[in-house]
Amino acid sequence: MILVCGILADGLIELMCARLKDMQLDYLLLDERSFPGDYDISWELDQNGVSGFVTTPNRRVALNDITGVYARYVDYEGDSVETDLSEAERIYAQAECQSSLMQLLDILPCPVVNRVSASASNDSKIYQGMLANSFGLRTPKTLVTTSKESAINFYEECDKKVIFKSLSSVRSIVRPMDERDFDRLELLKNGPTQFQERIDGVDYRVHTIGGEVFPTEIRSDAGDYRYARREGKSASLEAATLPDSVAQSCIGMSKQLGLELAGVDLRRTPQDEWVCFEVNPSPGFLYYEVSTGQPISRAVANRLRGN
Repeated sequence: MILVCGILADGLIELMCARLKDMQLDYLLLDERSFPGDYDISWELDQNGVSGFVTTPNRRVALNDITGVYARYVDYEGDSVETDLSEAERIYAQAECQSSLMQLLDILPCPVVNRVSASASNDSKIYQGMLANSFGLRTPKTLVTTSKESAINFYEECDKKVIFKSLSSVRSIVRPMDERDFDRLELLKNGPTQFQERIDGVDYRVHTIGGEVFPTEIRSDAGDYRYARREGKSASLEAATLPDSVAQSCIGMSKQLGLELAGVDLRRTPQDEWVCFEVNPSPGFLYYEVSTGQPISRAVANRLRGN
């Protein structure tokens, strides 16, 4: 039995449910829009491990029967908690239920894609960069600062080839920096920002599942290929191959971080050097699977059923 946690409005949850059905694998969807309420989890931990049940309007499944979990943590305006509570009470109650679910997923003995504790590394891109270096991958020259003067000096040191992006796990659009941004640098005093040297080359997204890799080569003239359409530009994606050493570095980083599934962002320079930007612990692989035909969701399903 495979447990899927999330909401069907999330394309990845919809894809995984469809893939599991196509592979004729038994699964249970825990719809987080109705948890708690129509869906319930009861569990306890003792010297023999974790035990309990997941209960839905139609089924009751023992935790010991679950071979794997695919979970997506998506912010949404839930309505699953009693409506006679005040707004603040409802938020607190829902947060408590979500916390209990995430704690359970962290201690289940089966594969979980991915555990919250393993995803914490995404809160520090600096840590991920140090990890990439330890696995033999180069990382861009980086500055994290709240100082306007330091940012401008870094811009000059990098021959005016700099990008900036979020320092935390919050998704942001990568943008190139130029002199027109200098006035906005006064805002740095409100919080640190990450600046990096701009690396020329071809982008690669590498999805790792266990010991498998699914590399995708992306060619685009946009600053951030994920948002190429917004800029009126295009992006082409193709399944690719990696040098064995690079593939093993991606697998090694994912394992070191405790990630069953990871999305590693790389760039291959004109000098054939591989540069690592980050490791995404909740990769949106739907875009890459649809664009290239790579069987990423099938590999995830196989991992969740214990293979």
